[in-house]
Amino acid sequence: MPSLKEIKNRIASVNNTRKITSAMKMVASSKLHHAQVMIENMLPYESMLENILKSFLASEADAKTVYSIERPVHRIAFVVYASNSSLCGGFNANILKMMQQAIDEYQHLGKENIIIYPIGRKVAEKVAKLGLPSAGDFTMLADRPDITQCIEISRTLGERFAAGEFDRVELIYHHFKSAGSQILTRKPFLPINITEELQRDKERDLSSNVATLQAQEYLRQRGERNSKKEQEEVKPLNDNFLVEPDMDTVLGRLIPKLAHLMIYTALLDSNASEHAARMVAMQTATDNADELLRQLNLQYNKSRQQAITSELLDIVGGTVNN
Repeated sequence: MPSLKEIKNRIASVNNTRKITSAMKMVASSKLHHAQVMIENMLPYESMLENILKSFLASEADAKTVYSIERPVHRIAFVVYASNSSLCGGFNANILKMMQQAIDEYQHLGKENIIIYPIGRKVAEKVAKLGLPSAGDFTMLADRPDITQCIEISRTLGERFAAGEFDRVELIYHHFKSAGSQILTRKPFLPINITEELQRDKERDLSSNVATLQAQEYLRQRGERNSKKEQEEVKPLNDNFLVEPDMDTVLGRLIPKLAHLMIYTALLDSNASEHAARMVAMQTATDNADELLRQLNLQYNKSRQQAITSELLDIVGGTVNN
């Protein structure tokens, strides 16, 4: 049985660790709020762009561009979003596992034909370990989302796809649904299917950073209410458009903007998901530390009481003998 001094030292050690996890949880909560604000600021642009594209697609459903042409896959690129640091639960492990599964699917192409765009140090380290070609260093994006660099990446991918250097591009990231729910997502980026992208579930709870079952239930109920409201308010679109110079030219300008938005949105989702996962992990660690402190204090009090009882028995025994 450990001595009183050993138990006391362990209580002090757990207390110090609890202070760290509690502080990290508050920092992650603050960063999560900032990430949610960035997503909120992006949503009006996303909504307007979607409305424009839906209107054009309603008038000409068979519109095609160079970015939507399907072809046999001989060379593929993955844009993988992770973090630069750890202590965020299974956030990075899940991303790396899905990336490994995607690489295994295209293993027959050869390593030289699988290009990775690693956003985050954890992905970059894994890519180097696997010996796969990397498209560059994008570690700074994981901490500081930058729309300009996202547009550069999107433009480069679009140019290489149009030139035939890539036959397919996929995104692997966490979709931020709420503080308690981050959905691991793998979706095609190029060739782009506009209809599928516009119909994709983009529901997010940006009003709370509390990862509880009650918050998730609130999100589900709110989603159902919003869905019913949209169905009630929906009105037929006027699809009688006169397009100048022609539909292909207009879509050739709009689709790259949608591609830029997809890269940036995935980055914001990944960034918010990282902070949410770290906040939950640190909250769990703090709760575990509290439980461990309770058990250690109980053990310390029992040992102390036992030591006092032994001393009293020795004193009483000595008095009787005398």
